[in-house]
Amino acid sequence: MKYVCTVCGYIYDPALGDPDNGIAPGTEFVDLPEDWTCPLCGVPKEDFEPVE
Repeated sequence: MKYVCTVCGYIYDPALGDPDNGIAPGTEFVDLPEDWTCPLCGVPKEDFEPVE
C-alpha cells in the first residue's frame, strides 16, 4: 500500500522505497524507521495517510 504526505503530496511507494535516504525498495511503510521523514518537506511518518 502506498502512503501520501498530507502536507506536500509526496507518495511513498514501497516498491520504490526511498533509496536517497537509505530505504531499500520493498520496504513497507510500517517498517520505516520511526525517525524517517518526508524526503520533500521533512514532516514525520504521522503526517502520512494510506492511498488506495
